[in-house]
Amino acid sequence: MPTPSGPVNPGPTDARPPAEQSSDPGEGTGGHPGEGTGYRAVFAVKEFRAVFAAHLMSMLGEVVCAIALSVLIYRLTGSPLMSALAFALALLPYMIGGTLLSAVADRYPARRVLVVCDLLSALCTAAMVVPGMPVAALLALRCVAAAISPVFSGTRAATLGDILGEGDLFVLGRSVIRITAQSAQLAGFAVGGLLLTAVAPRAVLVITAVAFLGSALVLRLGTRRRPAREGAGSGGALLGESLRVIRWLFAHRRIRALLLLSWVPPMFVVAPEALATPYADDLGLGPAGLGLLMIAMPVGAIASEVVVGSRLSPRARAALTLPVAVLAMLPALGYLFRPSLPWALLCLLLAGCGSSYTLGLDQWFIAAVPEEVRGRAMTVLTAGLMTTQGLGMALAGAAAEFAPVHQVVAGAGVLGTACVVLVAAEARRTAR
Repeated sequence: MPTPSGPVNPGPTDARPPAEQSSDPGEGTGGHPGEGTGYRAVFAVKEFRAVFAAHLMSMLGEVVCAIALSVLIYRLTGSPLMSALAFALALLPYMIGGTLLSAVADRYPARRVLVVCDLLSALCTAAMVVPGMPVAALLALRCVAAAISPVFSGTRAATLGDILGEGDLFVLGRSVIRITAQSAQLAGFAVGGLLLTAVAPRAVLVITAVAFLGSALVLRLGTRRRPAREGAGSGGALLGESLRVIRWLFAHRRIRALLLLSWVPPMFVVAPEALATPYADDLGLGPAGLGLLMIAMPVGAIASEVVVGSRLSPRARAALTLPVAVLAMLPALGYLFRPSLPWALLCLLLAGCGSSYTLGLDQWFIAAVPEEVRGRAMTVLTAGLMTTQGLGMALAGAAAEFAPVHQVVAGAGVLGTACVVLVAAEARRTAR
């Protein structure tokens, strides 16, 4: 297997790690004690419980921070645009951090990276509390925290492979992280709203900073110290090392196909979610109807991940990966008929269920990526996912300036289906 540390000439005949050398996508799932016993086996691993607890705290802190900062900036400026930037800037710097800092995930011991990222996030949030802090500085701090996020997420994802092995427990562990993120978003908006009715936005930001500190403490005490990954290229410049490995990842045909399969479906699936507010207005719905439209897709994603992760075998999940990725685009076509609230909710629930294709995809990805660049690869994957979702939301909003919302969502379903079919075909070819 050519490694990213030297010249490569990737192509259809690329050598691959032994775990991936199988034409059957269901094979190569590895072996690990307790495998195949579902989510219970994942939580039986003590280190994973620490990672889970830290993730829950930091994710809730992230969501609550976005709400509190948005409210604070709106009160300072009275500008809806400036308030919205508090949310947008949580996505836009992802690609910058994932591109320029990805080498951090492998160059330094994972526990140290995770703890330092949490401490930096706490520091940025605490700085927002300083009285008289200019709005530009508040948004800059938000950007810094967002640029750190892909490094943290990529390092944590790579660490799950060390903690749980490279088989089915890793897939289920990644599933738990996604379920927690979706659930934390639902709970975070509710918790943040309740907190803001009782205390000032700056007090909520203090609570957020404490949550990040708690996450850092749990990771420091609850996970083992592991050395930096062997062959991680610690001698070169950080930026150059990051860019070189990114070029290698995209030059490797199999990895490139799996990255695109991770990014393209979410880019189109977010269209109805991004346009939920104008669509609710078109239907004459109140805040309750809008709230239902906003939570329908996350509810579908959570339910499908739990069912697929607990009920299906690794082979069955792998067999369903490509069909489900394609089918996830189809519910958006229902918007062509300008559905009423109940039918729109059904479309969104079904679209959310399509996210379960990622369980099989995770196993393929970890099998395709050499262990020494796993942290960087996971960082790039996370950064690309957040960026493409943000791009999809922006494009959907721009299209809705010129066409009715229901037609834009249906058009995203048509275009998304075509794009995902092409990407899925490439993923199938490279599996052989």
